[in-house]
Amino acid sequence: MAYEDTKMVYEKAHMPFREKTAWLSLVAMAVTFGPYFTVTAVGAVPMEGLPNLRQLGLFAVAAIVQMFILGIGHLALHRVSPEEARAPLDERDQAIMRRSISAAYSVLIGGMVLVGVVMPFTARGWAIIDAALFTIIAAEVVHYGVVVVSYRRQA
Repeated sequence: MAYEDTKMVYEKAHMPFREKTAWLSLVAMAVTFGPYFTVTAVGAVPMEGLPNLRQLGLFAVAAIVQMFILGIGHLALHRVSPEEARAPLDERDQAIMRRSISAAYSVLIGGMVLVGVVMPFTARGWAIIDAALFTIIAAEVVHYGVVVVSYRRQA
């Protein structure tokens, strides 16, 4: 196989740095907040009045583990491809970021309207807190999901 053919195959298979970081963020959220919301949804944590320190502790563990995964993952990605990590956003990257942030913002606003306007009349305490946290995580999933889909579509 000629050098040009090898280079073309590599470029097609090569995942852009920002797509890698989006995948990392999606995996970190799935690994940490997937179990958190599953445990809270099935009621494995006893519902107590505020402050429910058990649930707060569970959330803290999920957040700390997520930060640990993201920190180690970003260090590894920066170490593997430092040039790509420092590269400025090009026009395509900027367009993808605008599109992903716009989609995520719509999810966030919709969820916060539900949490702040509707739920105070129908729920209390940790139900509202978890709904707000879920909305934030859902918006982040949409943000990084749009980034991944956009880069995959262009690959």
